[in-house]
Amino acid sequence: MRQIPLQGAVNLRDVGGYRTWTGGQVRQGLVYRSDALSKLTDADLTTVSGLGLTKVVDFRIPMELQYDGADRLPTGLSPTSRPVSDLGLYGTLVGAIGSGDPVVQEQMLGGGRAEAYMRDIYRTFVSSPENRAQFAATLREIADARQGPVLYHCTSGKDRTGWMSYVLLRALAVPEDTAERDYLASNTFRAAYDARVRAGLKQSGRMQNPDLLIPLQEVRQDYLDAATAQLEADYGGFYGYLTQGLGLDLRTLAKLQDRMVR
Repeated sequence: MRQIPLQGAVNLRDVGGYRTWTGGQVRQGLVYRSDALSKLTDADLTTVSGLGLTKVVDFRIPMELQYDGADRLPTGLSPTSRPVSDLGLYGTLVGAIGSGDPVVQEQMLGGGRAEAYMRDIYRTFVSSPENRAQFAATLREIADARQGPVLYHCTSGKDRTGWMSYVLLRALAVPEDTAERDYLASNTFRAAYDARVRAGLKQSGRMQNPDLLIPLQEVRQDYLDAATAQLEADYGGFYGYLTQGLGLDLRTLAKLQDRMVR
């Protein structure tokens, strides 16, 4: 698992390096996953420039861009906006924190509500035609041999980005438990940053109990399970999801293998 250390982002990783069922290995240097790139420093830009990216796909919705800012990228590179719905989570979060009211925050996020919200979001990764179209378009680009290295990201690089990476790795015949491990690794890479965010909210008086955010800041196996259960229910399995749900034909899936696995 190759993380690219940056000052302004904590979850930039190369998706390659994993072994497949077929005895191959996913090529490195072709696909990267990340959290938002809006806070990159000049030194970070030099690092990112060295990745040779030809495409950056941004899964964030307009409200996230409005609050967090557009990606800061090396010269000549501009992001492709491909919003994937968060079911209004970002707005809910802004409202809850902005209220500064611990009772309101508990009502909105406590008692298992935050976890339930996350499971609902993961189900829509599969059930929403608009969301499926965004993931499918990204996979088609990755399969295109004329395309240079691609990076995709959302705000934290863990949910929409995590699902995209899980689907890509599974499509490349990476074992399910390996793909799950890649997904869950966001907790390791994000832990220190997320803890600082919670401490800052407590210190500023905006949240008495910032631990309410933990279910939203973390990735969890049961969130991923909510999406895979939806996929089983709607398409009968992973292959059905790729072909019927994402509309990827056998030729595209073969091109994906040829390009990404050695």
